Amino acid sequence: MNFLEEVRIATANLADFASDITEPSIRLGVTGLARAGKTIFISSALHNIIHRGRLPRFEAHATGRIGSAEISPQPDSLTPRFRYEDHVADLTDKRVWPSSTSRTSQVRLSLRYQSRDTIKRTLRSDRLALDIVDYPGEWLLDLTLMDHSFKSWSERSFRQARQPLYKPHAEEWLRFAEGIETMLQEDEQGDEPRIETIARQTASNFTAYLLKAKKARGAYALLTPGRFLMPGDLQDSPALTFAPLPEALFSKDRKSLWAMMERRFEAYKHSIIQPFYRDHFARLDRQIVLIDLLAALNEGPETLAELEDTITEILRAFRPGSHFWLRNLVSRRIDKILFAATKADHLHHTSHDRLERILSRLVERAAKRVEASGADYETMAIAAVRATREATLTVEGDELPSLIGIPMQGESLGEDEFDGETEFALFPGDLPQDPESVFKQVESVSHPTYSAKAESELEEKRPKVESVSQQPDLFDDPLCFVRFRPPELDKDADGVALSLPHIRLDRALDYLLGDILK
Repeated sequence: MNFLEEVRIATANLADFASDITEPSIRLGVTGLARAGKTIFISSALHNIIHRGRLPRFEAHATGRIGSAEISPQPDSLTPRFRYEDHVADLTDKRVWPSSTSRTSQVRLSLRYQSRDTIKRTLRSDRLALDIVDYPGEWLLDLTLMDHSFKSWSERSFRQARQPLYKPHAEEWLRFAEGIETMLQEDEQGDEPRIETIARQTASNFTAYLLKAKKARGAYALLTPGRFLMPGDLQDSPALTFAPLPEALFSKDRKSLWAMMERRFEAYKHSIIQPFYRDHFARLDRQIVLIDLLAALNEGPETLAELEDTITEILRAFRPGSHFWLRNLVSRRIDKILFAATKADHLHHTSHDRLERILSRLVERAAKRVEASGADYETMAIAAVRATREATLTVEGDELPSLIGIPMQGESLGEDEFDGETEFALFPGDLPQDPESVFKQVESVSHPTYSAKAESELEEKRPKVESVSQQPDLFDDPLCFVRFRPPELDKDADGVALSLPHIRLDRALDYLLGDILK
């Protein structure tokens, strides 16, 4: 981050401080890769707060100290408004999951509350504005590019493309890249229109590889640039006509293809990534990192290792630190981060603590940096919308802790294909009690450059889990789950529909906002 960007961030923070005098605000970052559940989390949190939902562990809400909550005009009039009403209608009326986010949107929730502290009630406003931004998860990956040069990013991109998980999808791209030098030699005159044509062909082939890899690898891969995968308003823009180049093409000639690609890469960082970071991440106060850990566990140790690396890389771009009001005037810090494993309703509650232990192990490298900065963090298994209920199935005399829900139309499991209307019960499987039984396989495929000293330091801090003779092999016997429809809402005695059901959404909100509302 250069000096000019720091000045811009400081200026924005000063403007925030001035506006906070009349109505204090908190910027909550809801962070996650694609399909982690950001839109669902935001929608359910707003719905439950506004409609006085069942949030017993959210103390300010449960004790009635939050007097009112309503959507109000957002501070940035140029950013589209988060489509809260449409998303809630999808969840409650149509009972379908909201579509993936394709552009940035923002929402402000205005709260009136009563502090428990007499001095605070006297000196501080009884209002609080909660600002939340939603964005495509693919764009989050671009934050990892801010500290890369074009050369280092090219090296990383080709190294990734040659890995076993990616090479089947990258064969055409790698073949094309090997032929770029020949194409340039045929153009001995260095004709600029010809170089532009080669640049566009190179970008097109690289983008095709990224899209293939994204489709095969899901949201876990560190595929960059993220806008190539979800261009938003930049569809067909010249800003997306660059690609990594083999090291053999390195040249200091300003008219070379390398120089052209390098300029466009730097322009992409300056014009797209840095404003995105400055406007939505550099001014955060609190952060929740949503992780679809269950899907990654089902994919195997390579995917889990990749997810761990991706989360660690992304978190390096954020600014954790203890809260100090004078410093925060010009340089805001995130003083609380919640790592949340989503879709906990796909497991019986007896496995939730195991899911949390695996999550803690997954994020420990990222959490080490958070601790060193003086910020606080927590891990939690949640479901922003609970789509299942629990039951016990008896199979051949064995009682199995199971789930019941209505699978989405078109989902299948074995020979069963679902119509979207019929309830189905299944035993999702068990998670191992000791997360190390999972990560022993992960370590065999990851972190070749992670130091033995760093690993030893983390090992000493890990909680000890009593040895269990029989640990399920998660990767040989994966979990069993399908996508369930959002539930039909319960009704009260007067027939009024209640708020969206959830798992630990109240605990998450209390951790992120509870101390501010005291």
